[in-house]
Amino acid sequence: MNTKVKIAGVEFKNPVMTASGTFGSGMEYSEFVDLNRLGAVVTKGVANVPWEGNPTPRIAETYGGMLNAIGLQNPGIDVFVERDMPFLEKYDTRIIVNVCGKTVEDYLEVVERLGDTKADMLEINVSCPNVKEGAIAFGQKADSLYGITSAVKKKARQPVIMKLSPNVTDIAEMARAAEAAGADALSMINTLTGMKIDVHKRKFVLANRTGGLSGPAVKPVAVRMVYQAAQAVKIPIIGMGGIANAEDALEFLLAGATAVAVGAMNFVNPYTTVEVVDGIEEYMEKYGIEDIRSLIGSVE
Repeated sequence: MNTKVKIAGVEFKNPVMTASGTFGSGMEYSEFVDLNRLGAVVTKGVANVPWEGNPTPRIAETYGGMLNAIGLQNPGIDVFVERDMPFLEKYDTRIIVNVCGKTVEDYLEVVERLGDTKADMLEINVSCPNVKEGAIAFGQKADSLYGITSAVKKKARQPVIMKLSPNVTDIAEMARAAEAAGADALSMINTLTGMKIDVHKRKFVLANRTGGLSGPAVKPVAVRMVYQAAQAVKIPIIGMGGIANAEDALEFLLAGATAVAVGAMNFVNPYTTVEVVDGIEEYMEKYGIEDIRSLIGSVE
């Protein structure tokens, strides 16, 4: 039974990875999860300088999910290279580093620094506010997405995954723009913009007013967008958004994703990733599926 998948020439032992921002760099979770069992660990966003993130409160529970307005708080590339990379290198798993920035130059600085590391792939978070465009996210306009993708591709030594924002009118158009600019793969979806109000205090629950909605509530939207993107482009897709178990993961594979990432459920059940790996193997055994690749995009 073969669970291996390949994305841009990089082979993964299975298609299950972590979603950026929900797993740190794996240190906290390594007490619960054998990182060697995962196809990849996708790190929290890394910027060229430390980011403090947004003021608190910045997390709120919602029906079937959560809102977060963390603001990509991170210690910056220097700490990441000195502390996090050596930790991850000890494990037999692929390392995908999520990169964030406020200007194109910010991204390129991190991408160049990572060129000398053992990172297997780079995931570019284009849901960051583009300060030169009036804080509209890089991933919300096709021409802006094309620009950042092509700039990163010129500097990157590793294959580049563009993490698409779902907060757009036409996800297929965005997927095509990233592919045309040279992206090696796509990951999707990032969080949906949401809001929660405390009716008793008549105040916004999050200091930032809005936050990113993740968790099971977003899964039907995510599956639909992955399917649409898979119909529009030829490059591989890493699907995510509300995966809580193997069946959820399999939906994404059937819709056209080559791999999947578990996000918000890591907070609910830190064992979710490994349970998904086991569940996919059980499914393959049950239905006599020899090669996981035969499932990708096979929905009828």
